[in-house]
Formats: sequence, structure tokens, C-alpha cells
Amino acid sequence: MTTRKIILDCDPGHDDAVAILLAVGDPRIDLIGVTTVGGNQSLDKVTYNARAVLEKAHARQVPVHAGCDRPLVRPQEVAASIHGQTGLDGVELPEPTRPLDPGHAVDWIIETIMREEPGTVTLVPTGPLTNIAMAVRKEPRIVDRVREVVLMGGGYHVGNWSAVAEFNIKVDPEAAHIVFNEPWPVTMVGLDLTHQALCTPEVQQRIEGIGTDPAHFVSGLMDFFRKSYQDNQDFVDPPVHDPCTVAYLIDPSIVSTRRCPVDVELRGDLTCGMTVADLRGPEPSAEDCHTQVAVKLDFQGFWDLVVKAITAIG
Repeated sequence: MTTRKIILDCDPGHDDAVAILLAVGDPRIDLIGVTTVGGNQSLDKVTYNARAVLEKAHARQVPVHAGCDRPLVRPQEVAASIHGQTGLDGVELPEPTRPLDPGHAVDWIIETIMREEPGTVTLVPTGPLTNIAMAVRKEPRIVDRVREVVLMGGGYHVGNWSAVAEFNIKVDPEAAHIVFNEPWPVTMVGLDLTHQALCTPEVQQRIEGIGTDPAHFVSGLMDFFRKSYQDNQDFVDPPVHDPCTVAYLIDPSIVSTRRCPVDVELRGDLTCGMTVADLRGPEPSAEDCHTQVAVKLDFQGFWDLVVKAITAIG
């Protein structure tokens, strides 16, 4: 079985927590480290959450490095209306037994990519892109060594933090602009795709039916997440965004993609943070275009992966 080495750069966050569990529970993913960034909540809160989720997943061997606590240029915004005051409201978190690993996330990302064989490490950012942008500015050589960047953020037709911009991109558009414009392969798993990953009551019943502590944990997360989305974004069931990135790496057939140029708007008063995807004309080749967007989700296949991973954690 081929495994994919990934660094999960995240800001847990209910859906980030599910992404961590999927990465831990599926044998086709080698989670070599988790890095955290201020986003859904403050850096200290999301860093604690990442460590607690790994504790819940019996994955204490995975290092966690804390990164940037604010955007490159702008004041910090958090998503307390969606994720609550802790970032993971709705459940009781275990006390992490592994201390927080020393060293800044940006430095650890650079050191890891420069140490590993070129083309073997995939970056999976599921929060604001501040850490990734800082890493590539500090050490540009990582661009040629990273296998690909598969990020949750943006949307080619949909916004949520503004009419046209998604949260992860909107809160640090300058960082996103850097990441999208480097020549490494980028797959944008945006709202157009993740709004198809709804945790319906039937899905939650399947997860609850696993009967383990991690399964009850995920079900508790979804109870809070569902209410948040009903109250704030007019969803009946919550879209579980972040694990779609990991699912794509496990089985690319679960996420259909369309290659097209993508850039990030920085100057528009009404459109700042918009991911502008040029879908005109025939689809370009990988040689001519290094960015692609996720389009269609295999709903059943996606949730089968998540359920199987949670079951495997035990």
C-alpha cells in the first residue's frame, strides 16, 4: 500500500478535528506532523485543540508545532460564531499527555521538507495560509521539494465570510496570494466542493453507531456544528469542509477536479479575499497551469472513508 506523507497545517475547529482523525485512522496517510495557525480561534486555543484531538485519536506520537498567531498584514479575525469560544465547543477535550513540541511551525515545516526526499511531502493547509506563506518566503527552495499543496479554502462560485470570499482566504488574503502564485501544484478544495460534504442525520447515526469514544466525540462535535450552521449560515446540516482534503489524497476518485488558473483578489472593497478561478475555454494541461479546483464529491465514498478511519482508531 502506498502512503502519502502529509503535514496538516490547521486551526481546529470542528471540521479540522475530523480531518485529523481521518489522517490518523487511514493507513494510506502518514501524518508526519501537525502545525497550527491562528484562525478559527486564537493560536493557543487551536494548538491545544490539535493536541487534544490527537490524544483522543491515540496518536500521541504525532508532533505538534505552533505557528503564526495572526495574519501577515491584517488584524486577526476568528470564527467564534461557528466554532465557539474554545474552537471546539460542544465536547469535553482530553488533557494532552504529550508536551507541545518546541520550535516554530514555520521553521519545522522548512526543516522537514528540506530533510525529506524531494517530492515526498504534501502540505495540507486547512486554515489561513499564513504559515505556508511565511515558510515559502523564508525558504523558497521548498517550492521545488513539496509534492503538492492541497488546501481547504476559497470557492470559485461561493463565499461564506463575505459574499464572494471564504474564511481561510478572507482573513489572510496576502498569505493566500503568495501560496497560489508559487509554481508548486495547488489543489483548491473550496466551498463549491465542501458544501457537498454535509453531515446528515443518517451520516451522524453511522458514526455514532461505531460505538467508540472517538465516534461519540465526533458525534458531539457535529451536534454543536449543526446548530452553529443553522443559526449562522442557514444550513440544515453542517458542511464538514477540512477532511475533504485528506479524502482527496487517500482516493482522488472521491473528489473530481478541474484545472484552471486561480488567483486571489487583494484590492477590491467588496471582493477582497475572493479566489478568482478562470473557467473559460478548454481545460489547460498540468504543464500550462499549476492550479486546479475541486468540483464534485462522491458523498457516499467520502463518508465511507471517514467512518472506516474512526472505526480503525478504535
